[in-house]
Amino acid sequence: MASANTSGSEENFSCSICLDVYNSPVSTPCGHNFCKTCITKTWDEKVQFKCPLCNKAFKRKPDLRINTLLSELAAQFQTSKRVKYQLCVKPGEVPCDVCTGTQLKAVKSCLVCFISYCQTHLEPHQRFPVLKTHRLVEPMDRLGDRMCKKHDRLLELFCQTEQVCVCLFCRVKDHRSHPVVRLTEEYEVKMAQLGKIEAEVQQMIQERLNNIQEIKETVNRSKADADREIADGVHVLTALKRCIEKCQDDLNQMVKEKLKSTEKQAEDLIKELEQEIEDLTNRRSEVKQLSHTEDHLHFLQAFRSLKDPPPTRDWTTVEVRPPSYVGTFRRSLDQLEETLNMEMKKLRDDELKRVQQYEVDVTLDPDAAHPELILSEDGKQVHDGGVAKALPDNPKRFTKKILVLTRQSFSSGRFYFEVQVKDKTAWWLGVARESIDRKDRIIVTPENGYLALFSYKDWLLFRDDPSVRLPLRAELQKVGVFVDYDEGLVSFYDVEARVHIYSATGCSFTEPLYPILCPCSWDYEGDNSAPMIISPVNQTD
Repeated sequence: MASANTSGSEENFSCSICLDVYNSPVSTPCGHNFCKTCITKTWDEKVQFKCPLCNKAFKRKPDLRINTLLSELAAQFQTSKRVKYQLCVKPGEVPCDVCTGTQLKAVKSCLVCFISYCQTHLEPHQRFPVLKTHRLVEPMDRLGDRMCKKHDRLLELFCQTEQVCVCLFCRVKDHRSHPVVRLTEEYEVKMAQLGKIEAEVQQMIQERLNNIQEIKETVNRSKADADREIADGVHVLTALKRCIEKCQDDLNQMVKEKLKSTEKQAEDLIKELEQEIEDLTNRRSEVKQLSHTEDHLHFLQAFRSLKDPPPTRDWTTVEVRPPSYVGTFRRSLDQLEETLNMEMKKLRDDELKRVQQYEVDVTLDPDAAHPELILSEDGKQVHDGGVAKALPDNPKRFTKKILVLTRQSFSSGRFYFEVQVKDKTAWWLGVARESIDRKDRIIVTPENGYLALFSYKDWLLFRDDPSVRLPLRAELQKVGVFVDYDEGLVSFYDVEARVHIYSATGCSFTEPLYPILCPCSWDYEGDNSAPMIISPVNQTD
């Protein structure tokens, strides 16, 4: 009965009362089948005994017995149904090699048959004595790949010398002089290595995630810098625009007031002149009228009573002088320049504050210092001692130029430091490439790896080819140096005056940069013994 066909549909094995697979099926005299419990309960609730399907009535309650064949078929169908819905192979599981159509999940693999079996097809290995001797293991995929191609045996060992899987015959013949371990042992070793590899990969992933975050933060900072730069520019230009408009209004008002005063003076003089003309016109009329009198007596009497001429001004000394506008426009421009200078000072203050945010803590490297130089214990001060010390040979040390580098170098980003140069008659400082020649008297230029600001008593310049002469700042006491490695920018600032001195732009850096200081000879142009001091940034200066 185990081989009976159970491929029918579920309705062939279902009770018409409970609509489920038969449970202890019984047959009525009319030939219909029901679960014993279902039909018994139905008849217990009614007076007549009828078939629920055909309504055939029975005089008395039929004696119901289990339908053995149907019961076995229903049980097999139930098992098949359960296997179908519960044991079907899923992704990652090993399928049964015997199943046709829908493959079920394998529960064991046979290392003799090289076949994987589901629970149903495994049954012969559990029943027949010959098959019981076969070696069954947990389900394995691709059993053929687990067999030695040369000896047709299971690959269950690992050769540590050649790093390959081998069978027992391989160990005896081809690998007898090699260290061979069981697969499980090597598996543990490789799993530990895999864990390390996974950790390394995870670290690499995290590093790249950090790089992404850094890039995003850089973009955000750049956006903030751009917004701030635009805002500062708008502020200055708006103030300048207001100042220009005010200057224009003041100029217009000043010129108009002068013109108005001139017009008022001219108007008053014209009125006075018109009054005199009127008086003179009246006198002329009297004179003309008298001139036509022929009566001698009347003429003489009237002439005697003729009024004296009205008082008049000596107009030969009177003039209307046009107003002078000389200097009016210049004074407006002076006011505009004053306002612009105030805004520029604010901008310079803001610029210096921004670069000071990139302050780095650097100390001088005694291994790189020229033998004449004397460094403080904290590595923050340096001056020329005038006498070369006997020092061991060091490839980092300068031997021809009185120079010293810092211990710290920079290969990316931005950095800023300040150096006090007060009371010195000569000095130079800046940054230098790591590969600069430290043993010969190389000309200090960007081409040779130096970007430096020079001061020699009465002149200041940036060394280049040609050098750039800069306005002398007699009160220059502290110099700030700002470097944007990625942008190729090196800028110098007068810290006390909060003024930008010079910027070298368009540089291309491909190696580490070191801050570099040169205090020059102690007796250059007099007493030059004052030290150069790397100072902490004080933004309240």
